[in-house]
Amino acid sequence: MANILIFDSGMGGLSVYRELHQTLSGHQYLYLFDNACFPYGELTEFRLVERVVELFEAFVARYPVDIAIIACNTASTHVLPALRQRLTIPVVGVVPAIKPAAEYSRQHQQASRLGHIGLLATPGTVSRRYTAELIQNFAADLQVSMLGTTELVKMAEDKLSGQPVDMQQLHKVLAPWAGEQGPDTLVLGCTHFPLLAAEIRQCLPNAKLIDSGAAIARRVSSLLAELQGEEGEAMGERSIQKGRLFCTCLTKKARLQAGTFSKEGFGELGCFTP
Repeated sequence: MANILIFDSGMGGLSVYRELHQTLSGHQYLYLFDNACFPYGELTEFRLVERVVELFEAFVARYPVDIAIIACNTASTHVLPALRQRLTIPVVGVVPAIKPAAEYSRQHQQASRLGHIGLLATPGTVSRRYTAELIQNFAADLQVSMLGTTELVKMAEDKLSGQPVDMQQLHKVLAPWAGEQGPDTLVLGCTHFPLLAAEIRQCLPNAKLIDSGAAIARRVSSLLAELQGEEGEAMGERSIQKGRLFCTCLTKKARLQAGTFSKEGFGELGCFTP
């Protein structure tokens, strides 16, 4: 049994946890969200790296962690190299699921038109060179359109605090892809967006939704097999407890969002400061 840390600036990592827990349920999960600095897209790269490294070094010094997952595209792109230099535990990042989306689109594209992939992500992810390289490497033969938005991040955060999703606004954001010329395959390129999957399907019923959760679960499973091989039975001797939930600022909204986590098997919300 391993101690698995999921980290994000907000609630997006919950979509990653759900995928992990479905396939790797026999482990201890810790979730840390840095709501004091949410959203990360508004931080400079220097400040982002500094902040995440500071949090991680303090957290792993205080709590046992075997594997960490950066459940945030923005943080993954900028912070992974620095974290992997400073930490001895494996750190898994998340990238837009362009490769599996391209594979699905090719299999299901119609003879009458080229497969069409839509990438729905934050503006930072849409404009990043790494994203362009993913498209060039895995989907150069397909039509790829991109839509950058931060509004859906806020919608997902509000949804988890008990507020209704503004469907009119969601339809407006996704309007460029409405109709038959919209994507047949839609990459949810932000971990917050799978939390709105049901609502997105209402707006784009013809698109197959694909996110990075399954790929992360496969990678973590592979790392766990390596760790268990190295540590023998030591990891298996630990007892599984409720998931542990931490924020970096105890706000009213964080307490409301913690109610969603309690339904997923997490205990009371705690506050972690480095």
